[in-house]
Amino acid sequence: MTTSLADLLVLVALLLLIVVTGGIGYLTFAEWRDRRRLQAEQKAQRRGRKR
Repeated sequence: MTTSLADLLVLVALLLLIVVTGGIGYLTFAEWRDRRRLQAEQKAQRRGRKR
């Protein structure tokens, strides 16, 4: 079984693509979660002021 340099580079490129895509997905999810939590806190504060 011989592995050429081109095959190795393709494999590394695919792995990097998967890692970067996963990182972007995680950051997007974290931002969505934080934004949702912040909106809930702001909504709770507004409710507290009305009383």
